[in-house]
Amino acid sequence: MNEKNIGKINGFLGLLLLLLGAAMTGLSFNQFVLTENFIWLLAAILCALITILLLSGLTIIQPNQAKVFTLFGSYLGVIKHEGFWLTLPLTVRKTVSLRVINFNSDKLKVNDLEGNPIEIAAVVVYKVSDTAKAVFGVEDYKEFVHTQSETGLRHIASQYPYDNFNNDYEISLRQHSDEVGDELTKDLQTRLGLAGVEIIEARIMHLAYSSEIAHAMLQRQQAKAVLAARKVIVEGAVSMVKSAIDQLSTEGIVELDEEKKAQMVNNLMVALVSEKGSQPVINTGTIY
Repeated sequence: MNEKNIGKINGFLGLLLLLLGAAMTGLSFNQFVLTENFIWLLAAILCALITILLLSGLTIIQPNQAKVFTLFGSYLGVIKHEGFWLTLPLTVRKTVSLRVINFNSDKLKVNDLEGNPIEIAAVVVYKVSDTAKAVFGVEDYKEFVHTQSETGLRHIASQYPYDNFNNDYEISLRQHSDEVGDELTKDLQTRLGLAGVEIIEARIMHLAYSSEIAHAMLQRQQAKAVLAARKVIVEGAVSMVKSAIDQLSTEGIVELDEEKKAQMVNNLMVALVSEKGSQPVINTGTIY
């Protein structure tokens, strides 16, 4: 069902017509009393009915609000312009908010791409763009948005790993929140188009491992951080050892054969890489 505008006129002009109808009703009834002519009575009744019908056609539209009109079960149209209006009488009106709405989803327990149980929640920002679909396309568009948002969040969470430990995936939930949010927005827009809803933004607001594996995953993250730090330390130590040996050889401070170089490299690497401070040993004899 496509959205369409219903005919309307200014409500203050409608009030003027109401006053005119009331005046005509009173005048006709007064003539009936004076003349006892039933034609004037019929005219008074007709004017009164028209006045009552006009009165039922008055409506007020608040800012960022729309009203959907039906007449005897048939969809007539919608008014989105704020103000005081006179429209078709005897219509049934349903108010729909056009304001931007946001809600926080419940924390969901789902499995990520690698099968790890995680907790995830999102904030969804949306507004109604098609009032006809919002009213007639679904039973309750707000409840529909909430349900489909949780379904979409579960779907997106299962498409990516929580973290990209081994660089096997391009996107992870923890490291690429913007990219995941964009995908969630597109997924929800597809799901909620039936309800005439426009998704403005969808972002992950809570992400954590489930309690039963949280400790193990924390240890995994710590181990990864230690390995990364060790790699940097070793690379720095190798560079320093190479620089020391090259400098000794270039300046002719000492002549080192391959065995002496190997022993010096071993001693320097142990001293640089060791977590504990090394104790110097003074050799008063030969290097052997």
